[in-house]
Amino acid sequence: MIYPQKINANRSDFIIKISILGSILLAIILLIINKITTPQIPWAALTNSGIVYIWITVLYAINKNINIAGHVLIQTIAISLLTVYIDYRLGFDGWSLSIAIPIIIIIANLTMLILTIVSHKKYIRYAIYQLIIVLLSMIPVILITEKLVEEPILGIVATGVSILNLIITLVLSARDVKEAIIRKFHL
Repeated sequence: MIYPQKINANRSDFIIKISILGSILLAIILLIINKITTPQIPWAALTNSGIVYIWITVLYAINKNINIAGHVLIQTIAISLLTVYIDYRLGFDGWSLSIAIPIIIIIANLTMLILTIVSHKKYIRYAIYQLIIVLLSMIPVILITEKLVEEPILGIVATGVSILNLIITLVLSARDVKEAIIRKFHL
């Protein structure tokens, strides 16, 4: 059987640098085309924010010491910021705060729940990320109480799902959490 040749680190770094340079050139070309053809519609800013998002994802994924839960957290934050930016560039109708971010939080929580079920022995590695996602899920509640969101139902559901997910993961991993605490604190 013939296996593909492994790319060495220097060559892969070179490929990444060339790709980033190509992305920057593409972003500049898109801005120029946007200014020439339709300056009243900021579509180049939207596509360029997508390019930045893709590079955040790629560069984060290349790091081999990344835990999956950390990747879920970074994706949650990056996609949330991207949707708020897109909403802002389109005139800020508020759909990013009332629809997109709650859906992103629900998906992040479901992903964390699946990670916990599949590898509950490794829950300790995911616990801090789970807590951060629970804290992030409180943002919709803050936005609702400050009257910044017109449709609060999805935000309330997202917060409820997050709290329920935390309870379920603690129940599924209670014994492992207890053993880890005893081991770490010598109780």
